[in-house]
Amino acid sequence: MTWKTTPIGTVIRTSQYGLSLLADPAGGIPIVGMKDIQDGRVRIDPEVRVTLTDEDAEPYLLKDGDILLNRTNSPDLVGKAGIYRGDGKAVFASYLVRLELDQTQVDPDFIIQILASEGGQRRIRQLATRAVSQANLNPTTFKNHFLIPIPALKEQVGIRDVLMAWDTAIETTERLIAAKERRHRALLVLLLGKRLWSESSHERADSLFNSISERNRPDLPVLAVTQDQGVVPRATLDRRITMELSDPATFKVVRRDDFVISLRSFQGGLEHSAYDGLVSPAYTVLRCGPALLPRFYRHYLKSPDFLKRLSVAVVGIRDGKQINFADFASLKLPLPNFERQQAIAAVLDESEKEIDLLGQSLDALKRQKRGLMQKLLTGEWRVPLPDTESTVKEAAPC
Repeated sequence: MTWKTTPIGTVIRTSQYGLSLLADPAGGIPIVGMKDIQDGRVRIDPEVRVTLTDEDAEPYLLKDGDILLNRTNSPDLVGKAGIYRGDGKAVFASYLVRLELDQTQVDPDFIIQILASEGGQRRIRQLATRAVSQANLNPTTFKNHFLIPIPALKEQVGIRDVLMAWDTAIETTERLIAAKERRHRALLVLLLGKRLWSESSHERADSLFNSISERNRPDLPVLAVTQDQGVVPRATLDRRITMELSDPATFKVVRRDDFVISLRSFQGGLEHSAYDGLVSPAYTVLRCGPALLPRFYRHYLKSPDFLKRLSVAVVGIRDGKQINFADFASLKLPLPNFERQQAIAAVLDESEKEIDLLGQSLDALKRQKRGLMQKLLTGEWRVPLPDTESTVKEAAPC
């Protein structure tokens, strides 16, 4: 079976625009803004306050179960929605609209699951009207044209509980990733900072790295130079089109464990390549000398210590102005013995692996939730209820 759908306006008791007031650090009550809607929840920032008398504030006080909808923002953010669950006093800003639901028909946490989902957000943005850089959502249009399923209230609660179990698993994993990333940054400072510098010999970068200019290999794949993943396959770009933009013979060859630096749009650090391939001739390709362990320098060349030293070497450089390779080549770099390079690289590799595995788990949880929503919100899968005698499909996070 599939659930009956109805315009969301049929289950909204009231809607209300917020207050247009300037923030006042000395104000007596917090005010919720767009930035306070995160992951389907309304989070109060106690530092952002306004001055209001109790009488003026009363009509705008948030109540448990209220849903706030962002009616004006950039096209990719308009329609963000969050539910207020709390007992703290707060009002809300004018570019938000408060939705008070008829809780005899719908469970607010069930509705926010729909509104905050990828599909829900995509549909809301389709209903918004666009200006040059802003998009606006008309509440009347939203009420009349945003459709929601209406299973029995008891089943809404069951669906809500299943989806919120996944939310809890997702939030827990996100917090764990954030903690592991903080730990990794601390390890970079501890292992690649002042102590390493003081206990190692120092050599000029151009005596440790060799500049490579191998070309004329159009059989190799074109690579993309990124700051978050290093040098990786340009999977989303048609290789043939890319090669037609320039003479293939001019593209530079990059080998696994080489480093790439852009002399035109330098963003800090050198980017490590995990693949063989080709990069634009605008890049400089560097290869580690025999005394260097690429895995170690992959970490060091992203460390705060190196980036600080590099920023001193290229001080005064502005966006768009070419940076001479000599800026990097003249830098002194630490050269610990090979065994120490291996030991430090092993610790940092393991730290990165933990973060990567948690990221994979997070992606899996999000995919599972999207699949569950598709099944549960259409009625294709039914949640078990205490008084349900029919066979149902159960779902729970792994």
